[in-house]
This record gives sequence, structure tokens and C-alpha cells, in this order.
Amino acid sequence: MIRDAALWNSLPAPALLLGPGDVIMEANAAAELFLNISRRSLIGAPVWDKIAIDAPLEAAFARARAQDSSLSVNDVDVGSGERPAMQCSILFSPLTGAEGQMLMMISPREMAHRLTQSHASGKAARSAIGMAEMLAHEIKNPLAGITGAAQLLSMGLSSEDRELTDLIVEESRRIVKLLEQVEQFGNLRPPARRAVNLHDTLDRARQSAAVGFGAHMRIVEDYDPSLPRALVDPDQLLQVLLNLLKNACEAGRPGGTIRLRSFYEPSLRVRQPDGGQARLPLQIEVQDDGPGLPPEIASEVFEPFVSGHENGTGLGLALVSKLVIENGGWIHVDSTPGRTVFRLSLPRAPKDDTSGED
Repeated sequence: MIRDAALWNSLPAPALLLGPGDVIMEANAAAELFLNISRRSLIGAPVWDKIAIDAPLEAAFARARAQDSSLSVNDVDVGSGERPAMQCSILFSPLTGAEGQMLMMISPREMAHRLTQSHASGKAARSAIGMAEMLAHEIKNPLAGITGAAQLLSMGLSSEDRELTDLIVEESRRIVKLLEQVEQFGNLRPPARRAVNLHDTLDRARQSAAVGFGAHMRIVEDYDPSLPRALVDPDQLLQVLLNLLKNACEAGRPGGTIRLRSFYEPSLRVRQPDGGQARLPLQIEVQDDGPGLPPEIASEVFEPFVSGHENGTGLGLALVSKLVIENGGWIHVDSTPGRTVFRLSLPRAPKDDTSGED
């Protein structure tokens, strides 16, 4: 068995300890989260009954076990009956000093990609937008003049000709909205983080969506009422949630369902740029039942100018990622046809922090 339980559960990658007969002897917290199966349900069960791997591994694993050697498999789909499959790399290795026991480490490719990308994407966004941000300010001024001139011209025109000036005004305003999104990437003001009740912010976002862009959707709440306060900027979190809700509403069909879920996951940790680890136990999920993300952009939706919408700017989710990262959090997406889930993982406010209380 695992001697150091604290070290075992601190491993960021899903890990299982396999005994004779390929029975699961132990599972760490990351494995519970990845498989969406409790440790109690995993222990004592044959590993191949609990984990679905899209590759014929049993024979190769049996040889590695017999020869007391390691086995590494890359780019295979790994899942369980409780969650969709994800492309991963798997390492099997004999446990030193424990005959017949093998350690199984799962490295989710998407998770590793998002973890290494999360702190870089804010820099990437600013690099991609640096010049555009400078130009945005300069372009907005002449656009205002063009809009004003078109409105003045329309006063002396026939209704047929006014269609052309209305088009100028409409397109100018659309460009201004795009430029305003661009400018937000250059905002270097640090977030005003304080203790925030996540459900208050969720309710504000839900109400705004329900009476506006989400009026055609059914929004369902699934909250954990015992959730502690988060350490975030409430205005920026509201902006993130509104963007995610709008994205879900645009993806869903009229009458479709959006599910807002909150829960506590104590095992989730992410590595910070300084090499330390941050705990992000507070989870928010925005789930829709739309067609899912196009496979060709699924791994890049948080990058600037990547969009699955015909007329999308590709800035909404990039801005969401930037705001979440600057608030010390992490964002991840899991998308299959009929189920797309954007998950926010956020830090908990210190217990003695009452700055967010009235």
C-alpha cells in the first residue's frame, strides 16, 4: 500500500496502484476526479472494468508485469462509464519493494495542454493584440465621425437611400464593439480580488441572461449551498459568466437547457509560474446541450481570433481565459455533441477574509 498518503494525494496526475490480478489497490484524488468515480468504488475492482482504454493493452501490460518492467503508451483515449474519453498518455511501472504491484499513471493530454497554456495564454493574447490595441484607439475616433456624418446625411435622403446610410451606421457600430473587445486585452489593471459569494454572482448572470440573450433557453441551477467564498474580482467574474452564458445560448437550440453547477473539489491543484502549486477547490460549470465545438478548434477555443461561429470575432473566450487566469483560476472545456461543459476552478478566500461581506 502507499506509505505516504499526503504525497500520494498531492500527485497532480491521476494514479492507480494495481495489485495481483490487476485489481485496483489504491487511487489518488486526481484519479477520482478524472474518472468521476469515488475511491471506495475503485478499490477492489479489476482495473479493466473501471477504465476504458481505446487500445489493446492487456497483453502488453501482462508482459510488462511478468518481466517486472515499465510500459508507456501515448495518445490513447481513456475514459470511464462516468465520463467521456480523453486522449492521454499512460505509464505503467513496477512499484519498488512491493512484488506484484504496478503503478499506473495517466497523463490527460488536454489537461496538460491547458495547464501549461493557462498562464501563457494571457501573454499570447496580449502579444497577438498588442498592435491592434494601439490601432483600436486611433480607429474609433474617425469611426465616430463617419457614423455622425452618415446620420446627418440620412436626414435629407429618401427612404431607399437611407438604407445605405443606415448600413454605414450599423457596420461602424459593429466595428466599434469589436475594437472595444480588443482594448480590453490591454487593460493591465490588476483584478480587485476579495471574498465573493459565487452564488450571488451566478444569480446575477442568470437573471441577466434570462431576460435578454438567453430568453429562449431554460437555465437550470445545481448549486452546492455549502460552498465557501471565492477570492476573485466580482465584476470580472460576472463578465466571465455572462460571456460563457451567451456562448452557451448561441450554441444551444431554442428551448434547450443550460445547466449552472457549483461544487467543491479539494484535490484540484495547478502549478504556478514560480513553480509552486495553488489549490483551486471551487468549481463552476456552464453546460449546454448544443452540437458541441467543431473538432478542429476544440483545443484552441481560448486563443484570440479562434471562433466556431460564422460571424464570431474569436475574442470572447480569449478574454474569458485572460480574466480567469489573472484571478488565479483555471478554465477548461470538455465538448462532445449534445454536451459542452466550460468549467471554472477558482481559489477559496481565506477564512478570516470578510472584505466581501456587507
